[in-house]
Amino acid sequence: MAVRSLLVRMKEEPLLIDPPVDPDSSAVSERLLEDQDRTVLYSSLNGGSAVGNLFSTRDKIARYLGVRKEDIMEHLMTAMSEPRPFEVIKKGEWMDNVTEDFDLRDLPIPRYYPEDGGRYITAGVIVAEHKGKRNVSFHRMMLIGRDRMAVRLVPRHLYTMHQAAKAEGEDLKVSICVGLCPCGLLAAASSLDYEIDEFEVASALREATLGEPMRLAHGPNGLLVPAGCDYVLEGRITSAEVDEGPFVDITGTYDHVRRQPEIVIDRICHVNDPVFQMLQPGGNEHFLLMGMPREPVIFRTVRQAVPRTHAVRLTEGGCCWLHGVVSVSKNKEGDGTNAIMAAFSGHPSMKMVTVVDGDIDVFDDREVEWAVATRFQGDRMLVVPGAAGSSLDPSSDGTTCKVGIDATMPLGKERLFRKASLD
Repeated sequence: MAVRSLLVRMKEEPLLIDPPVDPDSSAVSERLLEDQDRTVLYSSLNGGSAVGNLFSTRDKIARYLGVRKEDIMEHLMTAMSEPRPFEVIKKGEWMDNVTEDFDLRDLPIPRYYPEDGGRYITAGVIVAEHKGKRNVSFHRMMLIGRDRMAVRLVPRHLYTMHQAAKAEGEDLKVSICVGLCPCGLLAAASSLDYEIDEFEVASALREATLGEPMRLAHGPNGLLVPAGCDYVLEGRITSAEVDEGPFVDITGTYDHVRRQPEIVIDRICHVNDPVFQMLQPGGNEHFLLMGMPREPVIFRTVRQAVPRTHAVRLTEGGCCWLHGVVSVSKNKEGDGTNAIMAAFSGHPSMKMVTVVDGDIDVFDDREVEWAVATRFQGDRMLVVPGAAGSSLDPSSDGTTCKVGIDATMPLGKERLFRKASLD
């Protein structure tokens, strides 16, 4: 059983909530937001078990992957550049229970905020195939009936597959997986080329972590999905459109209502004693799983401009999406500016980036602010007006003003800018 085995591997002692919890109350979010570092296990959310804050810190993710938190990015970058084959086995654990007699509203799926349009699946990974191509990706899904959900599709790979299927007069067959390990979650959250199979990236991560490939199994609908997740919901994205939202997205603000595709669920598969994984909208776990897979992309892009690039971090204060920090060692003056422009190219949604020297720990906000305070003057700020912005940024009207801060030391004057040491 995926979630329970994850807790064992991570030596995680979750906060256990025994009293029954109403899925339409704010009780789930109140508890998850109270201490985001603590994993919370609900034994009776709408009568079923559910878990939140499972991977809500870099330390937790690093513990699962068996690396230091500072090395997660390199771990991800290697998996993205060197995908590995997965293994297909005969039966997934979730095949122990298969039913076509169900009501989605009976599952432990909560409404996170009072003004949400409904109860939402937030940690669901959708698997789809079309014309020999597979896509594995995160999407929020709002319950709208016994066997129906609205799904938010942005114009990326799954959207492309759905549009192609719709043009052919067909529904797009999908499997929704809940309860994946970090290898599957991080791969699904990555922005990869259309030709790359996310399961092969997940397999590379899993080999590096556990010494074994990602194991997949065919569901009743024929799609391959991870063999160890807790739930698999099989269905179809149809040509029908329904209202989706409002929903609190990564910035902690409400996203507006849109007309979005409908998913019809045909059957539910799950392990014995399953645990439904939840992702608190606008919480730290949401930040990390969405933002961390962007850090290797930014790193590679900056390294092309400044060879001695050391680290990249999308900051929690910027929702791990809109603000970032990059550390470099300059070869020449102007490398700080080049790093800024390359970072914006590597992650176009970012609206502010701070570039620091290699002696600054990008994971320490105090050190980063110290570098800005002692190595930067405002008249050297790089301002890029009228750039394409993130649709998740409530302050943007489609374009944004990007800000780059070069908080690096002037070459040849490092002695005046280094922090004093007793060594």
